[in-house]
Amino acid sequence: MTTSTTATPVPDIQAARLAPAEYAKRFADATPRFTAAQALLEAERCLYCFDAPCATACPTGIDVPSFIKRIGDGNLRGAARTILDSNPLGGMCARVCPTENLCEAVCVRHTQEDRPVAIGRLQRHAVDALMESKQPQIFSRAAATGKTIAVVGAGPAGLSCAYTLARMGHSVVVFDARPKSGGLNEYGLASYKTPGNFAQAEVQWLLGLGGIEIRNDWKLLSTAQLEALRSEFDAVFLGMGLASTAALGLPGEDLKGVQDAVDFIAALRQSDDLSTLPVGRRVIVIGGGMTAVDAAVQSKLLGAEVVHMVYRRGPEQMSASKAEQEWAQTNGVVLHQWMAPVEIIGVDGHVSAVRFAEQALVANELTATGREITWEADGVLKAIGQTMGNPVLSQAGFRLQGGRIATDADGKTNIQGVWAGGDCRAGGLDLTVEAVEHGKLSAKAIHAQLSATA
Repeated sequence: MTTSTTATPVPDIQAARLAPAEYAKRFADATPRFTAAQALLEAERCLYCFDAPCATACPTGIDVPSFIKRIGDGNLRGAARTILDSNPLGGMCARVCPTENLCEAVCVRHTQEDRPVAIGRLQRHAVDALMESKQPQIFSRAAATGKTIAVVGAGPAGLSCAYTLARMGHSVVVFDARPKSGGLNEYGLASYKTPGNFAQAEVQWLLGLGGIEIRNDWKLLSTAQLEALRSEFDAVFLGMGLASTAALGLPGEDLKGVQDAVDFIAALRQSDDLSTLPVGRRVIVIGGGMTAVDAAVQSKLLGAEVVHMVYRRGPEQMSASKAEQEWAQTNGVVLHQWMAPVEIIGVDGHVSAVRFAEQALVANELTATGREITWEADGVLKAIGQTMGNPVLSQAGFRLQGGRIATDADGKTNIQGVWAGGDCRAGGLDLTVEAVEHGKLSAKAIHAQLSATA
């Protein structure tokens, strides 16, 4: 059976769908900050467990009971120190980490009150208080080692690696392809998660330690560049993320109005006036991850009337957390599972609809049921994952796994003197907090090796 709608020949894509004041209201902080009283009350709910499961669940190993106890004692500076000593990007992670799947998922308060301690919001409360204080830089550098390390990529992994190395007394030069540092923290996250230009404020806090130089608009385009880095620097860390987006491989994918979700989010994040951003009246987002949720929700916030988010498997297989899925629905996004795109339909060179085929698991394989449905669309956003898309890595002889760089547990690659971490490293969860831990672990491994050969 096929269900269809009638395609509209003229795409309805407009800017300024909302009143000017409505944009600020809609894109305000999705999770308002705790007041001092709220933070104190929430901190007092913590049981300060011995061998706390929340600390074990944190990829960066933050001593959660310790920092919450300090908040309860009114020592926000001490709380922030505990957090940032383990996670130098603790402010951003407090905003964007899927805490419902990590530290808060194992909070023992679940068994007593069916509500965990709000660890993420308490973490943000402490770090924000430090960063807004008169003396925000809480750490100092060790004695200079005379060693200089190159870091490729100013995203979470690269910044974490650079900061950790700088604390150990090394000098670091960070090379990044973008005009602004921060990686996905700056270009790839929903603006309502990181309002107030926080990504750049955090970068400036990291640079305040000293010993870190950032060179923007630098891209790794040749093996000669990599060899120059290996020759000029004492070690190299690659944390450049994933540069390319996966293709659907469908008819009509090159039609106007079809766009990568990451490009849509980046344009929104860099816009000084959201009212100038055009958005379709009917938007379809293809994908089931957090990028898909961010793109779908922000399309709705920009004024799209109908937003479909469509995924080919079931809700349990979606990489977007249950909380993210519920957030999308709360904001008016219609979620569909078990639907795979078959064709993007166009009129006069512009997308007008997308045809989907219903899927079912047969012998553990996705199989079309024979039922199809077509939804009208003025715009289509693709959010089906990203890839390295950099031939230099294979040309340089890196061992790759699934298109990403294979490393040991500390991020060491098969190329002498080169480490890697973050999304470009094989076998990860593609989370900001995990990228931070990758950078930290590689920095410690680099330091150990350089110290042994000094």
